[in-house]
Amino acid sequence: MAREIRKRVRELTGGKGLPVVSDSVGKDTLQAALDSLQLRGSLVSNGATSGRPVIDSVKGSIWLTGPAMVHDATPRTHMPEMARELFDHVLARRIVGKPKQQSALADAADAHRALESRRTTGATALAP
Repeated sequence: MAREIRKRVRELTGGKGLPVVSDSVGKDTLQAALDSLQLRGSLVSNGATSGRPVIDSVKGSIWLTGPAMVHDATPRTHMPEMARELFDHVLARRIVGKPKQQSALADAADAHRALESRRTTGATALAP
């Protein structure tokens, strides 16, 4: 059933999925509801006709999200605008950061080894 629902939703939405799904059935339809969502979509599980979804019955009324930066930058055409917005904030000094450590550019390999071995905290800057 879940596969047929997902397939039909994808057909109706041109492959995108839905921004929000409200599932009032519960356990039997949870996977189909999840499969029908678009990136960054929201699922509201508000019923349990077929039983509470496992996560809901274990934890109670919760808000669950699993963000990943790759989805925020999808499609790739969004990335230049996101970068512009970020750098506008930096240039306006609404976002200010200070590196926790700094290395000479000539010591970049050592700086990378320190990052890889987790001997650093916060930002690391390379300076000429």
